[in-house]
Amino acid sequence: MSQARFKIVFSGELMPAAQLDEVKANLARLFKSDSAKIESLFSGTPVALKRDLGEDEAEKYLAALQRAGAKVNKEADLGASLSLVETEDHNPPAAATATATADSNRMSCPKCGHEQDKAAECTACGIIIDKYLARQAELAASAPTITVTSAASDVTAPATPYAPPTANVAEALPDYADLRPFGVEGRIGRLRYLAWSISLMAAAMAVFGVVAIGFQMSEVFGAILGVLALVAMAVVSVQIGVQRLHDIGWSGWLLLVNLVPVVGSVFSIIMLVVPGSTAANRFGPPPPPNSTAVKVLSALWLLVPVVFGILAAIAIPAYQDYTERAQSALESSYDEADSAEAAEAYAPLSEDE
Repeated sequence: MSQARFKIVFSGELMPAAQLDEVKANLARLFKSDSAKIESLFSGTPVALKRDLGEDEAEKYLAALQRAGAKVNKEADLGASLSLVETEDHNPPAAATATATADSNRMSCPKCGHEQDKAAECTACGIIIDKYLARQAELAASAPTITVTSAASDVTAPATPYAPPTANVAEALPDYADLRPFGVEGRIGRLRYLAWSISLMAAAMAVFGVVAIGFQMSEVFGAILGVLALVAMAVVSVQIGVQRLHDIGWSGWLLLVNLVPVVGSVFSIIMLVVPGSTAANRFGPPPPPNSTAVKVLSALWLLVPVVFGILAAIAIPAYQDYTERAQSALESSYDEADSAEAAEAYAPLSEDE
């Protein structure tokens, strides 16, 4: 049994947050076609951009076109499964053969489709069939052609304003995306998001240690280093968060939700919980599999509550002891001041006596 075949259908709709002009430019670049032919795809009529595709190939076309901003659908291509070649399990009975022989004396008009006995002229529309076919052949021969070159073969097809572009758009799509820690392009999964975040925290501790040394040298120099460090850490944190949202299939602008009180805390948890799409989406192919280093770094987040608990257990008693000693010292200073004032008050009386 032959495998199912699919086609990619486009009806002129756009992906969320996609701009019409940008999508048209992306499609023109992908299909290597001019703007006039791309414009005809946005008439609202469903157009099959590619036919007779296997499931994997159809998924690649689907991801590439969705990433370009076009809302396309994958549908079963029933026409691709039809064949006029007689198979081994096809053995027509004699009655069917006789019917086919009888039907061979019938014909359909190439212009109006009227069925009649074979004749040189159509009894319905009155055309001379041979002349009509010759005229159609002349028109087809005089039509300009478009040559589309792919890696496999060169295909030449007649150019009509209704024919969809036939350029191959999905062959160059990689299996996995390239990792770019310093950028907003690409995708990262949940574990890699945790691993990169804890690496950023470790780097921030080292950087702020340098800032503390700068404060020892000069307060102005230390303040400048501190501001630069804060800006750099914020930029890298935003880049990591945007790539995590891309993996889910959401726009990076949703990262601004983290600035909303209460809602931002819930959204941060959602970013850690919601899994990314396993296939390519409009932001690119999926990220590569997690390495051992990524798994180890992400597991270190389990130690963060323990570390904070130990620090709190040490710092809170120390702070309480410090406040008690400060309070005792303050009370002692008040007592000494009162004693000194009393001594000064009684000193003149002693001199008079």
